[in-house]
Amino acid sequence: MNILSSFAKSVSQLSQKLNLGNGSTWPGHLALMVRPTIVAEILSKSHTDVVLIIGTNGKTTTAKILTTILESSGKKVIQNTSGANLLNGVASTLLLHTNPQGKVSADYAVFEVDENNVPLVLQHVIPKIIIALDLFRDQLDRYGELDSIAKKWNHAFKSLTNETTLVLNADDPLIAYVAKDVKAQVLYFGLPPETKGQKKLEHASDSIYCPNCGHKLVYDHIFFSHLGIWHCTSCGVVHPKPQIVEQTSPLPGVYNLYNTYAAVLAAKTLGIAEKEITNSLEKVIPAFGRQEKLTYKGSNVQLFLSKNPTSMNQSLVTIASMKAKHVLFVLNDRIPDGHDVSWIWDIDIENFIDKFDTVTISGDRAYDMGLRLEYTQTSQTANPKSQAHTKYVVEPNLTLAVAKSLEQVTSDETLYVLPTYSAMLDVRKILTGRKIL
Repeated sequence: MNILSSFAKSVSQLSQKLNLGNGSTWPGHLALMVRPTIVAEILSKSHTDVVLIIGTNGKTTTAKILTTILESSGKKVIQNTSGANLLNGVASTLLLHTNPQGKVSADYAVFEVDENNVPLVLQHVIPKIIIALDLFRDQLDRYGELDSIAKKWNHAFKSLTNETTLVLNADDPLIAYVAKDVKAQVLYFGLPPETKGQKKLEHASDSIYCPNCGHKLVYDHIFFSHLGIWHCTSCGVVHPKPQIVEQTSPLPGVYNLYNTYAAVLAAKTLGIAEKEITNSLEKVIPAFGRQEKLTYKGSNVQLFLSKNPTSMNQSLVTIASMKAKHVLFVLNDRIPDGHDVSWIWDIDIENFIDKFDTVTISGDRAYDMGLRLEYTQTSQTANPKSQAHTKYVVEPNLTLAVAKSLEQVTSDETLYVLPTYSAMLDVRKILTGRKIL
């Protein structure tokens, strides 16, 4: 154990020294090859409660909020902060925080976990809390359809005991239903009905059918995509009543209300007082790439990770509310993004393109995104005064795209960057001069 821990720390340090990344995956990957049970062994020796955060959107932000609450309350927390959310990332985090006795001294370990890795991680970890945020179409070539993921989760959750509490999003039908026939304790979070929403379902909405009988759900209120207050008129399944969370989000956007409510409910379940939660929310800063603010050569840049139709639509809603004028889209199709980029045809860019003064497009699939924006001219026909089709440029070279975008931005303005996952890492490397993974 001590040898593996020392080796892991050496690999991590070497990776950082050579600027090859944060050293957050390889130590665990190599350790698991030598000792497949290393995660369970470390946790069995440690008095560390584990919180798993799962879902398509919001994992990193929710982890950031919860960690801030716990640390502000005097708790010691370790976290896979670099988004290393596979089992090797969990193993790396534990190995890098063990003492000479092979124990972790932290009070809590907060791990965000990849959707497909949830069943595997649960074979090695007995969590105190599992926060399940949402399920949206994302990397269909890798994950498959949403109901198949939900079924895998439900099957894995059936091995849990009442030592674990599930904190579930009541507004997502699939998430609400993953608690069926489980022994774990279950709590729900959701938005209050008075929260501003939409009049109708988006055309790209995902889980609009009953997870029990397959009948189309009826929505009494829609917040965005398929999240809302719903019920089934066929089999009688209804929206679970969520716990009341009387806190405001420290970050803009309706989607961050979900992240905040999930983190707050988990913190309260762990015994953190309401007053401490309120005070700690004021200290929350965005996680890397998630509304993160950076300064580059004297210019203001803000990153909004946009990796699927729902997150892109919500990023557009949020930056529009912030009066964004200059936007850079960066579309990649690497393994972390998913090779299938057809999802860009499900974003509602027509509703926003006229609001921006300049638009730059870059990334591995820049021309695909450029074609998508060409088709916004359908909306321009209805608005003859629109000049949207003349104000964007395609620049596949990301370094040049960043430079060209910033040429248009004055000192009191901000460049809003909407990248997919690997694209966000590329942008951050240009802006900060270092890799994060």
